[in-house]
Amino acid sequence: MVRAPGPSVRLRLTLSYAGFLMLAGALLLAAVWLFLLRYVPERALIVPSGTPVRYDVFPVRSNLLRVFAPRAAGVLAFLLVFGLVGGWFLAGRMLAPLSRVTEATRKAADGSLSHRIRLPGRRDEFRELADAFDTMLARLDAHVAGQRRFAANASHELRTPLAISKALLDVARTDPERDTAELLDRLHAVNARAIDLTEALLLVSRAEQGSFEREDVDLSLLAEEATETLLPLAEKHGITIENSGGIAPTAGSAALLLQLTMNLVHNAIVHNVPGRGRVWVRTAVRPDAVTLTVENTGEHLSPELAATLTEPFRRGTERVHTDHMGAGLGLAIVKTIAHAHDGTLTLTPRPSGGLRITVELPVSGTG
Repeated sequence: MVRAPGPSVRLRLTLSYAGFLMLAGALLLAAVWLFLLRYVPERALIVPSGTPVRYDVFPVRSNLLRVFAPRAAGVLAFLLVFGLVGGWFLAGRMLAPLSRVTEATRKAADGSLSHRIRLPGRRDEFRELADAFDTMLARLDAHVAGQRRFAANASHELRTPLAISKALLDVARTDPERDTAELLDRLHAVNARAIDLTEALLLVSRAEQGSFEREDVDLSLLAEEATETLLPLAEKHGITIENSGGIAPTAGSAALLLQLTMNLVHNAIVHNVPGRGRVWVRTAVRPDAVTLTVENTGEHLSPELAATLTEPFRRGTERVHTDHMGAGLGLAIVKTIAHAHDGTLTLTPRPSGGLRITVELPVSGTG
């Protein structure tokens, strides 16, 4: 049901200002009547001759009202006109910041998220509204840009295995004598990579939407499970894993938090010094949070590079082994899962080489 447009806020404020002035004027006239005119006699006073008087004329209430009433009506009319004109001007001045917010809202609705209000002046309710709106636009702009970049990167990553599969099939078609077993092995590897990438994308989407039930989870148990599961991979690369820490109770999805832990440990194993690397997995609990820290040895990293490793499809290629490039979503998934659980992710290069990654999550109230 479409409702007819009502009077504007400016008109309503104008009428309110004018009405207030009229009411104030009426109250003033009533006060004049109550405290002054009612003491004026209704009839002329008769003064005996020879009585000294201070005034030559004694007002009569009826005559005074006859003179006073038109002037009072004129004053009320002036107040009405003054209230309407002045109220219209004041309402326009007061609502000018709101007009800028409305214009910015229309531009945002049309898809322009780069526009900012930047309302000048003192900090008042309108300034706070404009600043909050600018902050929202900045976050939306960054989110949309990230989504577009993610979609473009995902399309590129998914296109790569499909293009490789097509090339392998084209070669097999033109070369019937090619080794079929080798072709199948390569197709299987390419298909497995595409499946892994698709599952990673679905996991990121699921974590971003927050479509999971929260339950009590002990991060220390998840760290032990991830360490035991990835121990064969660590032994293959010659990596030593140390797991320590006590109970770390939090609330969230056990499956997603296990994936978070698996990604951290897997990342620490793969991006390490082959044959002599080390990985440390620790859990701890504080009064307001629980922490999961994964450290590894490796090459020296700059803080600038470490800050970009959580972006989707960003790989620290200078420290990635050629036998495992990955999908470039490991730490991006960790960051997404941590944020979905109201947590934080911190990446710090180690002075001796390698990386220290710390996940902070809210401590469980039942822990």
